[in-house]
Order: sequence, then C-alpha cells, then structure tokens
Amino acid sequence: MINWVAFVGLGFASVVIFPDWICFCLGQYGDRPATVNAGALVAYNSTIGRVAKKAIELALEDVKNDKTLLSGTQLVITMMDSNCSAFIGTSAALELSKRNVVATVGPQSSVIAHVISHIAEGLKVPLLSFGATDPSLSSLEYPYFLRFTHNDFSEMTAITAVFGFFNWREVIAIYVDDDYGRNGIAALGDALGKQAKIVHKLRIPPDITRSSLGNSLKDLALMTTRVFVVHMNPDVGLRLFTEVHRLQMLSNGYVWIATDWLSSALDSLVLDSDTMKSLHGLITVRRHAPNSHQLHDFSVRWKNLQKAGKVDAGLNVFGLYAYDTVWALAYAIDSFFKKGGNLSFTDYPHLSSESGSQSELAKFKVFTGGPQLHTILLQTNMMGLTGRVQLDRRGELLGSTFEIINIVGKDFRTVSYWSNASGYLLLLPRVEMEDLIWPGDRKQVPRGWTIPNNGRRLRIGVPWKGGAFDKLVKIEGSKVGDSYCTDVFAAAVKMLTYPIPYEFIVYGSKESPPNYDELVKKVASKEFDAAIGDITILKNRSNSVDFTQPYLDSGLVVTAPVKKQISNPWAFLKPFTPEMWITTGAFFLVVGVVVWILEHKKNDDFRGKPRKQFVTIFSFSFSTMFFSHREQVVSCLARTVLIIWLFVVLIINSSYTASLTSILTVQQLSPTIKGIDDLISSNVPIGYLSGSFVKIYLSEELNIAQSRLIGLESPESYANALMEGPSRGGVGAVVDELPAIKIFLENRCGFKIAGQPFTKASWGFVFQKGSPLGMDISTAILNLSETGELQRIHDKWLGKSSCNSHAEQEGPNQLGLTNFWGLFLIMGVTSFAALLAFVCYSVIQFRNRPSTPDGSQNRSVLIRFLYFVCVEKQIKKSDSTSSQSST
Repeated sequence: MINWVAFVGLGFASVVIFPDWICFCLGQYGDRPATVNAGALVAYNSTIGRVAKKAIELALEDVKNDKTLLSGTQLVITMMDSNCSAFIGTSAALELSKRNVVATVGPQSSVIAHVISHIAEGLKVPLLSFGATDPSLSSLEYPYFLRFTHNDFSEMTAITAVFGFFNWREVIAIYVDDDYGRNGIAALGDALGKQAKIVHKLRIPPDITRSSLGNSLKDLALMTTRVFVVHMNPDVGLRLFTEVHRLQMLSNGYVWIATDWLSSALDSLVLDSDTMKSLHGLITVRRHAPNSHQLHDFSVRWKNLQKAGKVDAGLNVFGLYAYDTVWALAYAIDSFFKKGGNLSFTDYPHLSSESGSQSELAKFKVFTGGPQLHTILLQTNMMGLTGRVQLDRRGELLGSTFEIINIVGKDFRTVSYWSNASGYLLLLPRVEMEDLIWPGDRKQVPRGWTIPNNGRRLRIGVPWKGGAFDKLVKIEGSKVGDSYCTDVFAAAVKMLTYPIPYEFIVYGSKESPPNYDELVKKVASKEFDAAIGDITILKNRSNSVDFTQPYLDSGLVVTAPVKKQISNPWAFLKPFTPEMWITTGAFFLVVGVVVWILEHKKNDDFRGKPRKQFVTIFSFSFSTMFFSHREQVVSCLARTVLIIWLFVVLIINSSYTASLTSILTVQQLSPTIKGIDDLISSNVPIGYLSGSFVKIYLSEELNIAQSRLIGLESPESYANALMEGPSRGGVGAVVDELPAIKIFLENRCGFKIAGQPFTKASWGFVFQKGSPLGMDISTAILNLSETGELQRIHDKWLGKSSCNSHAEQEGPNQLGLTNFWGLFLIMGVTSFAALLAFVCYSVIQFRNRPSTPDGSQNRSVLIRFLYFVCVEKQIKKSDSTSSQSST
C-alpha cells in the first residue's frame, strides 16, 4: 500500500516539477498523426516558379528519407499554381485553407502575399515565403508572414553601394506597375538617401505593348541622366532590354543596373544570342549562397536531373530558398509535436453553425496550434543550402549578401560582393574595376549623365561688377569679358573629357546691383543652370544648391584710412622686451665680474681700493657695448671670455639697431580703425558692397545696427566715402571680402586693412542640387590647383599690390629671449668654464707657494685661499729670480 502511494506521489511531483520534460516524452513517444498537411503557392510557368516547384518536391523527398525527423509522421505539401495573378493566387490560397493545412510555403509573388496574408492571420496559418521580397510585407501588418529570403531593401542597399563606388548622383527607375515594383523602387529611394536621387520613375504595365514601350524609352533618351535601375519580373524585363537595344540605348555613356530578376533568368534560362546582345555591359545583382559540400552535392544532383529531362530550367537562388524553407517547416513541425502540440482545427468565431454552417465560409477552419507553430518558426536556426537560415523577431532572414555581376557577351561574371555586415563593396582580388565592360563595349566608367542634345546651351549666370572690380568679373555692356572668375571656369571646363556648350548671362546692372542670394535662388529654381563669379560659399546657400570645390580663399576684412603715427619718446625701448633688457644688463655685470676675477692677480688695471675696483667692473662691463673699454686684458682666459662676449654684443647691437629703425620708419602709418572689435565698439558708419551677404552678417551675426550700414556700389564709391569720413556723410570703414579689398587697395595707398580677416570663407561656382557637372568641375579645379594653373591665373589677375595693403600689428615686433637664448647660453658656458679653469689653476698655485712667516698660518685654509686669490698680488717671475740670487 505504501509503495503504491509513493509511486503516485512521485508521479504527481514529476508532473508538477518537470512539465516540459513530461510533455517532451508524450510528444516524442505518444501518438502522432500519420500525415501533416501543408500547402505551397507557386507560379508554375514563371522563371522562378519552375525552379521553386521542383526544389520543393526534392526537399519533400529528402525530408521523407530522413528517419530522424518527424518520427514516422509524413509531411504532405499540396502545391497549387498561382499563375502570377492576384485573383488566381487568392483562389488557390482559399482552396488550400479548406484542406486544413498547418502552413503554406509561399507565396512566390509579393502581390499575392499582400492579399492572402490577411487570410493567414485569420486562420492562424503561417506563410513561409521564399520569393516575396516586397519590403512593405512585415510582421507589423502581417503577423503570420515569415520571409525566408531577403527583402528588396537589402538588395537596393547593395545597388546603392555601386552608386557610391562610381560616384553617380542621379538615377532613372524603371519598374513593373504592381506592389512589387512600386515598393521596391520606394526602397531604392530610401537606400539612396542623400547620396543620390531618383530623378524620374517609369511605370511599365505587365501587359505593355512594344510600341508603347518604345515610346516611353524614347522619352528617357532625351533626359540628361544615363543611369537606369530596372526592377520587374523576367518576362517583361527581357522584352524591355530587347527594345532598349533596338533604340541604341546600350551605347557609350549608358549605365543599366537590373535587380536580381535578371540574375535568376541568367541562371535558369538558356537565352538566345540576340537577347544576350541586348544585355551586354549590364550590371545585375544576385543573392549570394556561400560554397558548401551540401550546395555542391545539390547542384550536381540538379544537373543530373536536368540532363535526364526531369528539370527544364537551371538552378537559381530562389530554388535554394524554397528548398531551405521546406526543411525549416519540417524542423518546426517536429519541434511542435515534441513540445506537445496537436493538430486541431476549430470553426472561425464569426462563422458559427447558427449563422450558416452550410455556406462555403464554414469550410474554413482555424488552426489552434498556429500561434505555437509560428513561435517555433521564428526560432529557426539551421544550416541550409543558402548558408545559415535564421530569422529575427520580425520574421526576416538574417545575414544578407549579394553578388555584383557584369554581363559580357554570352557570359557573366561576379566582380564584387556586398554584405550588410560590412556595408561596402568587397572587390575580388582577380577582378579590377578597370576590367568591367560597360554598354558600348567600353572599359571607361560612364559618368552617368550627359549634356542634352537638343541645341540648348547651359545658362550660366554672372553677377554684374563695376569699376576696378572688373578684374574679378568683367562686364562689357551685356556681355561677359575675360576676368579672373571666367578664366578659372574656362580652364576647368577645358580639363573635362567632354564638351559643354554654355553661355554667360549678366545678372544685375549698375542701376540694379545684383543680389547674390537671389542669384543663388535662380540657380535652385533652374532659371540658371549654374552661376559663377565672386559668390561666397555659405551654409544657408548650400541648403538649396551645390557649390564646387573652392577656387579662392576669402574672408571679411575691415578697410580704413591711415593716419601718421604720433612719435613716442620711449620708442628706443621698444626693440627689446623687458625680459630681454633685464637679461642683457645682467650679462653685462656677470661678464665684468668674471673678467675682474680672471685679471685681478695679474693686471694692475683691475687692482686698487675697493671703490675703484667696483667702478672698474661697471665701467669695463658697459664700455664693451661700444668696444671702447680702456683696461688692458692680459689673461688668456679673460681674453677668451671677452672675445665671445664682444661677438654677442655685436649681434645684440645690430639687432637693436635694425628693429629700432623699423619702428621709427615703417610703422609711421596706421589705420584709424584697429580691427573689427574696434569697429563694433565705435559708432562710425560702415560701408559694404550692395547686394552682398555682408549686410546680413554684420547686422545679424555681429549685432551692428542697420542704421550704421551704408551700401556702396564700386571701388570709387569706397574711396569717396572713406575720404569724406563720418563727419561729411561718408563712412569710417568699409567691410568687404579680402580679394575685392586687395583690388581696391592696389593703387590707393591712403587706406589699409585693419587687423586680420575676421571670417573664413571661400568662393565657388554654383550648380543645381545634385548636378553631376558640378562634381566634374570640382575635380577639374583640384587638378588646376595641383598643376599650378590656378595659381598662374591668380597671379595674372590678382598680383601683388603697389601698396602695402595690410596694416601693421598694433605693437612692434619686439625681440625677446627666444631670439637670443642660444647666444646667452654660449656666453654662460664660456664664463663658467673660464672660472672653473681659473679656480683649478689657483688651487695648484696655492699648494705650491712657499710659506710666509706673517702669522697667516693661524687662519683657515679657505680664508687663506680666498686671500691668495683676491688680495695677494702675484710676484712676477723676474722678481722671484732676483730675490733668490740675493738670498
């Protein structure tokens, strides 16, 4: 009795503590259904559908042969033809739903997927699509839609990488007029972002006639853009390129990029020579399947079936996705049963027996295990023919990689890869980009656009300039003459590899000075194709137009009349900094002391009473400045120190003389305004060039009252206003850009630039937003700069002025210790070395001298040594000899 109670208790505890394990055992070894029904929607007669249908059959066969999967339960897939029609596909999906399917492999088409996803959600039947690539198909709108391929946004991002590599900025999109085409091109626009833009979209109806197709393509040939992206199904796409070839739109300069529909057609179909000619030089993309033994074996198996006549199309990547999808479904169903799931279907809630059980709608049943199976499918993680098959939480396949393929003649080759992990093109080592073949059988990379061949010249706006400013832009009546800006533009155009017909159009006049912001707006509104001249690159202007590479540095400066500098009685102190004066004086004293120490024992000129010796030290030190010292130097060490010191004095004296001369002569003229800060703090009127951005900058950025700002029109008006001054209705200073001010000051020495430029800016040519011509002109300007041609043009028109236009700095360029510390270091080392040698020699003499009975022996050694060095006079050798003889 106790044993039975314990057994029951143990069983109850096992159920409570290990429910998952119990469910696993029941699912693994309990009763399973003999068959599980699933459906498949495939377009039998399409390029992708023919391959996908056979791939599903082979996958189903392989699943049945796997004894470790499904544990005796047979997976049955009922395939139905969607015929690439939304109506027929929906009917087929409804028919499958009547057969109590647990999942549907497909649909192949994005158009059908949009419709039947609602049915799948209502009946809780997951859709496992291997070919619906529309990015708008997402789990947010269709919870039961699972994508076992990569959506079109990934593909369009790979195409965007190609655009970035070749620096194309504009594209024309051609697409089939359905959800697949429209949403795919929308994804292309999102992927391009600000890198490029779609300038035109051409919708192609699926049933378009040849004549209508030809007329649509003729309109595209008249546009300037030469880069095309084609996104449609293979049947319409191949007809499109046949017509493109007939209209000679596969000539030099064109770029055609087809999405993966073309690579699928190349893999699966045997195309005739005429069709391949219409594809020569094209770029297409293909979803990449990494090499593996499993893929190799399957490819060999497929080729054998093809040779045996059991397959009528070559293997493409969508067939691989279909094969992997069946295996993912088989693994999910097996896991579903292992976790205790069961096949049960209930009536749809709103279709009860009372409301009409005999109607057709009553035949649709809701799969109660659908949510559980859907969750298991989201956790798919296996190795398939296409590599790692793993879904994210949105039901999207992870890890997209695409091949970039170039079609050459009757063959095609992979030239690079793109992966969402890297985000950029990975070029193959054996393939160089110079080896790509483009339409027209050319190797030169097309620039992606062309000048329209309609006889119209490019309209280039040129702002009116008057007076001496004609060196920048010269206007002769209604025509534009040679000047700095026009020469730079002409030189840049000359460096292009293609001709550009253009004409200059004068904007503004003497009576109506040009407004530069309005000129930029006219380029943005396409009234002008471009604009050249002294146009400053500004942030607010760059929002609506594109500027080329800067061709001249600029910046705002202040110009004011000059006045004679008042004499300063202390100007003689300005050549040296205070630190330099102190250091120089200290070295004079140090040298005097060193020479006195070295000469004191030998030279009577450096001996005597203490007051006399101090006077000697000071007089000797400072007299060396004029090389007029009267004391004779007899010591070799002292002579060495003196020679080095006189050399230092010579350098310092010469530098002082030169600096003082500069201060007293060159800096006699200075501007009445010191700079922009001085101008802001004053109340004098300020002149500026009418129509320029200077007025807005001064008023909005520097908060200068607009009542102080006076518009001027020419260099002559600048000079007149400055000469009249504020007291007579003129201005106290003029603010303009540096190149214009340099021209103004060329022959006007009564004015100077006050301070330094207080803004940094540059001039550039203006083009419409995204204009590829602007990019080519920028490249040409860089080439002009590297070759020195840009500098030559600058020197020709903006050479050196006859006057020194820049004002001197507020203070003189004083000389400091940084200019002479090397000399002082040499002098210090020399003095120290001389003193050290003198001390060593004196120590030797002190030890060898004869003792004297004068009572000094009672003193310390140090005191006796100092007395010997500083007081005791050295006995000459002749006196010593005579003394010894007498003794």
